[in-house]
Amino acid sequence: MGNRYIQAWWAATAIALAATFATSAVTGISAQAAGSKLAKSQAGYYRFMLGDTEVISLSDGTVPLDTKYLVTDHRDRVDALVAKSFEKSPLDASVNAYLIKFPDKLVLVDAGTAELYGPSLFKLPESLHNVGYTPEQITDIFITHIHTDHTGGLMDGTRRVFPNAVVHVERKEVEYWMDPASKQRAPDYQKVYFDQAAAKFKPYLDSGQVKTFDGAVELLPGFRSIPAPGHTPGHTFYSLERNGEKLVFWGDILHVAEVQLPDPTVTITFDVDPRQAAEQRKRAFADAAEKGYWVAPAHISFPGFGHVRRVNADGEEYRWYPAPYVNDAPYASH
Repeated sequence: MGNRYIQAWWAATAIALAATFATSAVTGISAQAAGSKLAKSQAGYYRFMLGDTEVISLSDGTVPLDTKYLVTDHRDRVDALVAKSFEKSPLDASVNAYLIKFPDKLVLVDAGTAELYGPSLFKLPESLHNVGYTPEQITDIFITHIHTDHTGGLMDGTRRVFPNAVVHVERKEVEYWMDPASKQRAPDYQKVYFDQAAAKFKPYLDSGQVKTFDGAVELLPGFRSIPAPGHTPGHTFYSLERNGEKLVFWGDILHVAEVQLPDPTVTITFDVDPRQAAEQRKRAFADAAEKGYWVAPAHISFPGFGHVRRVNADGEEYRWYPAPYVNDAPYASH
């Protein structure tokens, strides 16, 4: 792909992303609202047991993503892969966060978007309320990375939504997003994420609520960080192990399942280092398929729990197997 074509493509992408995602993009937000498929919100939580520990998927909503602006390469394959999944662009991407009920802690993995990405999101507080908790009860938040579809929900205007929580994040992630020099070096279309990080994440840094870690460490009993840089410099998975079962929270290793499961080499415009992100994705898919543990991506269709399996032994094509729906609690009369 020639440099002139790449520059033109990036320019078009920047315009599209600004129209779709930036807070001030009234036209993009209005278009999303007008195109809403539902008159009322769906149920926004799903309970899942990993051994003896309850993990609850919380929906922040869904957002339309146009693959022609998201996918940075392999353009000739994208439309065919989307059609093969009985879908069409724009796809409805879930924004999932996960609540873990430890004996002495109430833990969130990621924190949603707040108002930044349009009117079909910002549902995490309601989802949390519907499972019987308030933001004030959250003791710890583990951030996979500082992109604001994962940290935007930390703030509602100038109010800290989780006033009692310690926010845990990889040290390299904080250093990157809080560094003016990193913003200066970033492509123009990514600079908005530095501004949003300053508005949504930095207030917790200023209040002393941020605790950083380095690399692979045990953060809570049976709960570990797994470095997975590429999408961002400090992008991190989190692994929860209970009673011989394992669940890995994948963050943003997977954005467009319809495309990236059958072809993990396909990258997206949000990747800070696309080549490294693709390598991380291939390793993550292969490891999960080989070892058979549960995974929970942030943007796969809600509720997000599932397994991946390699389609054939010689290739790198994978298939998603979502967790079966279970609703077997005894009926409670009203």
